[in-house]
Amino acid sequence: MIWWVFNQVKKVKQFGYVVVATDDERIESYCLSEKIPFLHTSADCPNHIHRIFEVTGKIKADYYVSINGDEPLVSPENIEAVLPKTIIHDKPAFFSAYREMTDPAEVMDISNVKIVLSTQGQCLYQSRFPIPTPKSSLQFKYKKAIGIECFNKEALEFFVNTPMGTLEKIEDIDHLRFLENNIPIYYTKIASDSLSVDTKADLEKVTQIISKKLRG
Repeated sequence: MIWWVFNQVKKVKQFGYVVVATDDERIESYCLSEKIPFLHTSADCPNHIHRIFEVTGKIKADYYVSINGDEPLVSPENIEAVLPKTIIHDKPAFFSAYREMTDPAEVMDISNVKIVLSTQGQCLYQSRFPIPTPKSSLQFKYKKAIGIECFNKEALEFFVNTPMGTLEKIEDIDHLRFLENNIPIYYTKIASDSLSVDTKADLEKVTQIISKKLRG
């Protein structure tokens, strides 16, 4: 998965540098064997956003784009769709992606974060529970947050210097730290079959999809 994700990400022409950020010696050894650039980060990072913030001390950039290592189906086009057209430095800026879900099992899976958005694409709330609740209408599709995240340094600094909020503790969704403090997250819809590999069943499904692509 590391090889697959890295080779997809480095196709994005807007990127000045692509690196694997990790504290795991097994991943570092693999990166060395495959000549994949990596940065060693501390083992006490509580989540990936803290890890990205550590990267900002070593690499200076307008934006830091995080692609989860468990998203082997990510495409360069999906990443490029998230990138903002302007550079923001005077306030925290955070952009991400979502896709619509069609599989009921995927909707019910609590490992998938569901989001609700304003008409301008600003996130109103995120939950592991299926939201919104279809009381009066079934004419909608659930939206799944995808592991493509674009931060400026100000957003990363805000996160690491702000304590975990009540909703974040309940849902176990780190992005809620931004929403609980009125820091907007803007989402772009992408056409994707992206699937984060969290279980053996996910791995089997992703392997089948990639095998089919390679054959076709």
